[in-house]
Amino acid sequence: MFALRIAALVAATLASGLIGGVFYAYAISVMPALNRTDDRTIVEVMQKINVVIINPWFMLGFMGTVGFSALAAVLHLGRDHRATLVWVGIALVLNVIAFGVTVALNVPLNDQLANAGEVAQIQDLAAVRADFESDWVRWNIVRAVLHTLAFLVLCGALFVAGTQQGRSETAAAPTPGQQLVGRA
Repeated sequence: MFALRIAALVAATLASGLIGGVFYAYAISVMPALNRTDDRTIVEVMQKINVVIINPWFMLGFMGTVGFSALAAVLHLGRDHRATLVWVGIALVLNVIAFGVTVALNVPLNDQLANAGEVAQIQDLAAVRADFESDWVRWNIVRAVLHTLAFLVLCGALFVAGTQQGRSETAAAPTPGQQLVGRA
């Protein structure tokens, strides 16, 4: 069971780190670069990115931030794993909030951008950009920070889980004198 608990923790940690990294990359490179372009470029590029990013690899990581964290929490229920469960619970809350930010704030902005239509047909590109860019960037930074914090907390959970397992194995191991007594 230890291996399954650790595997779930590793999957949650990896998913949180990868998705936090994706959103971090947007915050420090993609969006600042697009901010330096004209209205047509940012609208067109973001419309294309918002289509391409919905792929199995991204979705596995994105959904995995919550799914794997929840699985790790369930697998750590019980008195013996309470210290790890606290860490996993905190990470799960952070990932759920970040997931909520994405679903409630970033995705509707992406949909709004898509609903503006083909770039060549948009009458007021500046207005479409203004309605999208600053809010999307702000909420992207929030979710990047939340997923990164969840990643760090899950790293702590892995440390605590390993430490707990080491203590359990040490406590369960017979001392050399105990082994001889049992064989007599």
